[in-house]
Amino acid sequence: MPASSPKSTQNIIGTGPLEFTPEIERETAAIYERVRHVIPEIEWRAHAPYIYEIQKLKRQRNAIILAHNYQTPEIYHGVADLKGDSLALARDAVGVHSDVIVMCGVHFMAETAKILNPSKTVLIPDPEAGCSLAAAITAEDVRRLREQHPGVPVVTYVNTTAEVKAESDVCCTSANAVEVVESLATDRVIFIPDEFLGSYVASRTNVEVILWKGHCEVHEQFSAPAIQAYRDNYDDLLILAHPECSPEVLGKADFVGSTSGMIREVGLRQPKRVLMVTECSMSDNVAVEYPQIEFVRPCNLCPHMKRITLPGILDSLQSMKHVVDVDPSVAQRARRAVERMLAPAKRPAGSPSEAGRS
Repeated sequence: MPASSPKSTQNIIGTGPLEFTPEIERETAAIYERVRHVIPEIEWRAHAPYIYEIQKLKRQRNAIILAHNYQTPEIYHGVADLKGDSLALARDAVGVHSDVIVMCGVHFMAETAKILNPSKTVLIPDPEAGCSLAAAITAEDVRRLREQHPGVPVVTYVNTTAEVKAESDVCCTSANAVEVVESLATDRVIFIPDEFLGSYVASRTNVEVILWKGHCEVHEQFSAPAIQAYRDNYDDLLILAHPECSPEVLGKADFVGSTSGMIREVGLRQPKRVLMVTECSMSDNVAVEYPQIEFVRPCNLCPHMKRITLPGILDSLQSMKHVVDVDPSVAQRARRAVERMLAPAKRPAGSPSEAGRS
């Protein structure tokens, strides 16, 4: 975060400098103790005044902050009340008692929070925080797919717009995609928009999966030769990969799973070294919980997630912007698909969800 000096940062709406005072140092000391091995002290002196002000303003606004795993540590560990992957955030958004929800993620996540909380005010600090997957398909595309494949249910990855969700039968996340597909008890499904996640689902089920060629601009950058090079150069390296990566990359991994699945695997295995083949900030956030583990970082950053900053969050709460609304007729249909994602029918015993190499 830019700063005029380690002691002072400028409030982005021009109400004067935010000083790193002894009071702020004292009030944020417990947070910094947790993150000090991933955030240098000179950076913390710039972050802490914003964290302090955001925490105060949350109480005044009766606001709650939701943060995705790909947010930077000063956001994820500094100001977030609820945090996790897309499935966790969708579940946590149900029944939120605060008047205001601030989504520290990308726009489709804020839409999902609004769909599940129509009476709440939902804010996103930067409305330009988008997603290459959400941009990869439109509602009209879904309608054409239905015409091409009559009667075949549409399973839609949660990384999509509200309009696309409204045209779908059920949504899913990477954590429950196989479970959702198998819950439909059908021989074929249309799976949109992530081709790589859909290919992974197809490899874990007997259901025929009709794919769409959408890709995550972060995960598609990883290559199998690059991952193999990490394995060759590091002893005792546990490689965990997100299923938005290509099948070739997944073939190099010891474990394939959602962001929550990867975190769980790190906790279970407690490896000496780990490589998380996903967005870079996630490694920083998990490293806070496991300081004894060496995290090897192939640092691919999501440019959209990085549009969310502490100054932007503070500005969002101060000015009550940017409000996220979803057309009620769209929201009603999208809500059905999202709610089915949150409570899919029980899949057959023994069906795989997340798995790794033995």
